[in-house]
Amino acid sequence: MIVVMKPNCSEAAIEHVLRFLEQEGFTGHLSRGVERTVIGVIGSVNVQNPPGKGMITPALGEALEAFPEVEGVFRVSKPYKLASREFHPDDTVVEVPVACVAGGTVHIGGPAVVMMAGPCTVENEKQLMTTAEAVRKAGAVILRGGAFKPSTSPYGFRGLGEEGLKLLAKASREFGMAVVTEVMTPADVPLVCEYADILQIGTRNMQNYMLLDEVGRVQKPVLLKRGMAATIEEWLLAAEYILSQGNRAVILCERGIRTFEKSTRNTMDLSAIPLVKQLSHLPIVADPSQGTGRRDLVAPMTLAAVAAGCDGLLIEVHPNPEVALKDGAQSLTTEQFAELMPRAEAVAQAIGRSFVTA
Repeated sequence: MIVVMKPNCSEAAIEHVLRFLEQEGFTGHLSRGVERTVIGVIGSVNVQNPPGKGMITPALGEALEAFPEVEGVFRVSKPYKLASREFHPDDTVVEVPVACVAGGTVHIGGPAVVMMAGPCTVENEKQLMTTAEAVRKAGAVILRGGAFKPSTSPYGFRGLGEEGLKLLAKASREFGMAVVTEVMTPADVPLVCEYADILQIGTRNMQNYMLLDEVGRVQKPVLLKRGMAATIEEWLLAAEYILSQGNRAVILCERGIRTFEKSTRNTMDLSAIPLVKQLSHLPIVADPSQGTGRRDLVAPMTLAAVAAGCDGLLIEVHPNPEVALKDGAQSLTTEQFAELMPRAEAVAQAIGRSFVTA
């Protein structure tokens, strides 16, 4: 249920409605728009509530409509509430501190497109520093790199762990870039928060609800990758777990889904980008490296994702993909990445956007 307050209503009136909701066993989530304030009403799942408390009923709507500064009360039809555009009509813009850009902050979900690039996995200091320097020079402002890496095979390289995080932090300091890296378990969240600016939830963990709850309790942006077999509704419900714990800085990532097609590693669902923008206020980025699994398809799918309206890109780059310990077949060389950036910028300009590069 959403409560739409009248234009220019007072803070006292908003607090009055919030106190009423709390007394009735509900949680009210504020969304302040340009003209109106909307309060999203979430029912309680506490089984110890007295009968009738925390349950959304027609009587609750009638009670809320009786408040003098309430303009209207509406039921939300989507199973995801906080992630829906009904709850939050305006686009969410996630702010990330980035030293290398003017003003020291990058806005994901704003008018500009944000490039995140780097190796799939941190292998050693030389590999990371070489890649970070190259992608920063080409225009990337956020460094991607895995310190903890899930692998389909238990014998695959699984990352350097905390040593990898330390190397990412060193690259961040040297080149002024923010860091996005994956966290795999609830117990690792505090450690990864020490080094990362954005916490990535990988495709295999999209429905790891304990992990989603944990990253929802911290004040760090979260990049939530779509599960490899997840519907859009399931993906947005996973985001709902994070939002419901109080963390509103959620970024969605389309990284391809598993289909019967064998020519590509995954089938990159570009239609998800404009569709999610209709359904949700959350920003969405695209990962054409994981989305295709093929180096020769990364560039065209990058351009297509920008044209489709993505707010950012997540691209794997390696100085020598042929000897990469993980995912070399889908990693661009540093030269290929440098060639791609001006082409992506040209597409962004064609649709009235630009890239944040400095």
